[in-house]
Amino acid sequence: MRIMRMIVLVVWLLFLLTTAAHVRCDDGDQQGSQCIEKEKEALLSFKRVADPGNLLSRATNSSNQNCCNWEEITCDNQTNHVVAIEYYGYYGARLGGEIGCSLAELHYLNHLSLIGNYFTRIPKCIGSFKHLTYLYLSVNPSSGTIPPELGNLTKLRYLHLSFNDSIHVDSIEWLSRLTSLKNFALYDANFTKAGLQSFRVPPFLSVLYLSNCLLPKVDLSSLSPSNYSSNFLEILTLSYNSIHPTAITWFLNSSNNLFGLTISYNIIDGLFPDSIRGKKSLSEVNLRGNTAELENGVLKSLGNLSSMFSLDLSGNNLSGTFLHNVLQNLAGSAKNSLETLYLYDNQLSGSILEDAENTFPSLTWLDLANNRLEGTFPSHLSRFPSLEILSLLGNQLTGPLPDLSSMPNLTYFHASNNRFNGTSTESIIGGLSHLEFLDVSSNSLVGVISEVNLINYPKLASLSFSYNSALRLKFNSNWVPPFQLQNIDLASCKLGPQFPSWLQTHSQLSRLDISDNDISSVVPNWFSNISSGLSYLNMSFNHLYSTLPHFPLIYFGIEVDLSFNQFHGSIPSSLSSASYLYLSHNNFTSCSFFLCEAKDVVTGILDMSNNQLFGSLPDCWGNFKSNLYFLKLDYNDFSREIPSSIGSLTNIQSLQLGNNNFSGALPSTLENCTSLRALDFGWNSLEGTIPSWIGERFASLVFLNLKSNKFVGNIPLSLCHLSHIQILDLSSNGLSGVIPSCLANFTSMVHSNYTSTEILIERTISVAVSATMEVGLWLSSQIIWKGLEYEYKSILGLLRLIDLSSNKLTGEIPAELTRLVELAQLNLSRNELSGDIPEKIGNLGKLESLDLSHNKLSGKIPKSLAELSLLNHLDLSNNQLSGKIPTSTQLQSFNASAYTMNHGLFGPPLTDWHESGTSPNGFLASTHDQEDETWFNLSWFYKGIGVGFTIGFCGVCINFVIINYYWRNSYFMFMHSVRNILSKGLLRRKLAWIDRSLS
Repeated sequence: MRIMRMIVLVVWLLFLLTTAAHVRCDDGDQQGSQCIEKEKEALLSFKRVADPGNLLSRATNSSNQNCCNWEEITCDNQTNHVVAIEYYGYYGARLGGEIGCSLAELHYLNHLSLIGNYFTRIPKCIGSFKHLTYLYLSVNPSSGTIPPELGNLTKLRYLHLSFNDSIHVDSIEWLSRLTSLKNFALYDANFTKAGLQSFRVPPFLSVLYLSNCLLPKVDLSSLSPSNYSSNFLEILTLSYNSIHPTAITWFLNSSNNLFGLTISYNIIDGLFPDSIRGKKSLSEVNLRGNTAELENGVLKSLGNLSSMFSLDLSGNNLSGTFLHNVLQNLAGSAKNSLETLYLYDNQLSGSILEDAENTFPSLTWLDLANNRLEGTFPSHLSRFPSLEILSLLGNQLTGPLPDLSSMPNLTYFHASNNRFNGTSTESIIGGLSHLEFLDVSSNSLVGVISEVNLINYPKLASLSFSYNSALRLKFNSNWVPPFQLQNIDLASCKLGPQFPSWLQTHSQLSRLDISDNDISSVVPNWFSNISSGLSYLNMSFNHLYSTLPHFPLIYFGIEVDLSFNQFHGSIPSSLSSASYLYLSHNNFTSCSFFLCEAKDVVTGILDMSNNQLFGSLPDCWGNFKSNLYFLKLDYNDFSREIPSSIGSLTNIQSLQLGNNNFSGALPSTLENCTSLRALDFGWNSLEGTIPSWIGERFASLVFLNLKSNKFVGNIPLSLCHLSHIQILDLSSNGLSGVIPSCLANFTSMVHSNYTSTEILIERTISVAVSATMEVGLWLSSQIIWKGLEYEYKSILGLLRLIDLSSNKLTGEIPAELTRLVELAQLNLSRNELSGDIPEKIGNLGKLESLDLSHNKLSGKIPKSLAELSLLNHLDLSNNQLSGKIPTSTQLQSFNASAYTMNHGLFGPPLTDWHESGTSPNGFLASTHDQEDETWFNLSWFYKGIGVGFTIGFCGVCINFVIINYYWRNSYFMFMHSVRNILSKGLLRRKLAWIDRSLS
């Protein structure tokens, strides 16, 4: 019975494919079918409305006059009637408009599938397609309402509706009239309360799927479950909805015989309802990732489901809940039937405890990953005797690795990212003859692992001890393991110094990581025998030396990391089969054979930086044009001009050729690389003007580094079009002219809500098994930050930087630059800029580093500069600034050297001048008005007063006393009277004082 139910689940998940295949198989070969004229006209009419791009098979071609030969059409092999239309839209190739009513002329149409198109609404005439049994209209931005005429399709068995723009549902009464419906899926519908209460399960519906819907509160007392429940509904899925707890109960009461229940990733307005109680038929329950708290009552109800064999409670944030309590609640009648239990991502706490009374005899899969479990693992755990898969990764378990001999059927044990700190002296986790997967990486294991510890695992296929830095692996050189490994992860666990010879017996290897193991050896010749099947190879951060041997890589899409070794000589061409190739920090001297002789190149990431590659860069980049999107060749010794074929890399997103000796102009073919996001040509000898096409063609550019070259001329105005730019470094060139004011157009430096937070190069690459991988790379580069040179990697994209220093720029600093409120560093030093510092410089609230030194700036330091609270590097030295330095905690915290060689500048932190009361020119500084920053020469002011008084006094005496007789006589008579008055006054005061003393 259980097997049959599993089959039904698989059919439900894949019904889109299986039903399509069913229709085509029933109709057989169509080569002999001839399209009926009336039906062809109906199809042509549909094309004229919905297919202006002529995406359906071309009917204008004489060979396509027979519509039964169209790829999207299926005709009955005997009657020639059109019975199916299937067109699956995709990006750039979608039908649209309206679903024409002309299709109603196809009276025998039973299958209509128009998934992934742009139809604006479902027409009412859809109700006239009386023979339809399959109707799929999903992922269409329909609007309006669902026409109730759908209820006329009484033969419909599968109905799948999805609306990108949520549709409003006031009533869904028509659904109950679909008496043949077995499978119903509805996405993106906003139900009203009345609309949801009109929901009635069709009599024979077995699968119901509602996703991304709004399901409001309903009145549970208005109807008895017996009036709307079904005996046929077996699978109910409610995922990614905004749902009220009463709506959950409403749908659970819609079925009397549910065996598959999924209520996952919902936003639940309240507590999770205990409406699972009594659903004895439930066998698979998935309650993953909901927002509502699961109370003990719900857990106990789940524990009483005697038919349940699979339970998923992961991602429910059961913070503060002990694992032991959860297991106790589930240990009802379900403990005997439960086979799989998922409890990962729940923040469960406590320890794993032995409980002989509450065993789970049938449990085969237990996932406890990413919780907060702590303490030591019990020495004997018998409560899960049938366990085959146990995941404990991402917890805080301590002590030695557990002895799991009490679970003899265990095939998979994952305990990485814990705090285990010891190993057994014999078997690592006990004798487990069925063990296939063992991962104890990223712990604190100590001691020595030898072949003795692994002999009891004859079926082992995947082994990981990575990132246990105190663990040493010591195997006999002639050891032949009793197992054949497919995955080996032994990074950072002291495997060297010899290359591990026991690897040569593993002929089925798919993944090998022996990085950071102090291996000091050559790569042996036998390595080519085991490398052909690899999909991942990492031998980085060792001391491997000599030339790199040729080893075949027969699978496309693999990742190879040989960086940080001591390989020298030529790079073998066989490595061009790698999609991701890291060869940096070696001593390679030649790459021409690798670049020019490679065939069937699939390389998307190529890092050959920090080697000793020299001479001209090979002009063979046409071999890489279709796939390469990340190229890093910096820190080599390439010289001469950059080859023109570099422009054939039309998909390139990051191009780093810095720190070489390239000369000449930038190749004009480079403007074809319109996908560039990062361009680094710094520290070369490139010359000429900066091409205008950088700003015109590289609309997505985030990082531009042309520093330390020989570029001349003006900064092109087209650079202002780089609205996404986050780092612009044009320093140490010979650029002249003014700074363009339109640099204020850099959107990423203006808007605080700009979404880009890191310079991340992304791309999807097809791999050998037709899967895809998303690859993210952080750009790394050396930049001058706060006056010092650093190499930034992972946080480079968090910076907002403009560096135009060490050029010959003239004119004023554009006031418009103060609009770049997200700017973190501005360096305009060592130019010939003049004029004032912009008054609104304080608007740059995110500024951490400002260097305007070695220019000809004049005027005062703006008061707004004191408002830059994040500023921790400032250099205004060697200018012609004057006035008092504004007072603020920030500006006075800088060293005096930040202000030196400005002969008119004074005030703290220029402490010597301030304390002496003189400026650099010997003038007395005004301290009477702290708010007034004006000053003048007070010493000359007082000297002038003295000289003026002396001259004036002498003039009066000569003119009025000596020359004029009457004035002279009057003056002496006046002075005689004054003397007499003063004498008498002093005498009276003295006598009065004597009297007071005597008394």
